[in-house]
Amino acid sequence: MVDLFLDRVLVENNWDQDERNTEREISGLLENRILMLFFAAAECRKCQEFVPVLNDFFKRLKDPAYIEYPKLLALIYISLDQSEEQQEKVLKEMHKRVLFLTFEDPYRRELQAMFKVKDVPTVVVLRPDGSVLSPNAAQDICRYGSDCFQNWQESAAELIDRNFMLNEDFEEKSMRSFSDPVRRLKYKVEDEKKKNKKNKKRRGWGGGGDEGVEADRRGDDKEGGGSPW
Repeated sequence: MVDLFLDRVLVENNWDQDERNTEREISGLLENRILMLFFAAAECRKCQEFVPVLNDFFKRLKDPAYIEYPKLLALIYISLDQSEEQQEKVLKEMHKRVLFLTFEDPYRRELQAMFKVKDVPTVVVLRPDGSVLSPNAAQDICRYGSDCFQNWQESAAELIDRNFMLNEDFEEKSMRSFSDPVRRLKYKVEDEKKKNKKNKKRRGWGGGGDEGVEADRRGDDKEGGGSPW
């Protein structure tokens, strides 16, 4: 699903309208999430009525007070407006965590054709792998509210769990890669300390002669020999 918006500019619907266009930024916004593509237009009366419903739906699913994993969902407004002013009119009514494509981006119309959107409002719901979970969930959102998200989550659960496992494995490997040189240095210092401690013990109890050293060596051999590292 992330591939759908790579090499594109996604804008956050906050005060600064921050632009996100790097692969890392796009992945951070969309990876491991169920994605809703909201197709609408300011001049559409049904869209005007639906926006408050969608806002409430989205807020309840992003707020930790309502859902255990609030970051499991992303919403992108795909404007079918005739002017940038109309697009801004819709965005002013939408949640600040909503993403959108700039009005100048022709990809808006490509997405409309890709998902065969003929009527508005339309909410296309995508699984984390990019497959279509619902071609238009607008009626379900109106009818069931945030409860319908449970069905989406169950439908996408296997994909989401697998992605989380991959991410955790990647993070674990990254942490090992970062910490290995430090760990090796730590083990080396500890090993040197143990060797010095042994030498002092040999001099103190073995008289500093070969017999004491040889006795310690025989003792080490019986115990399995030396440092475990």
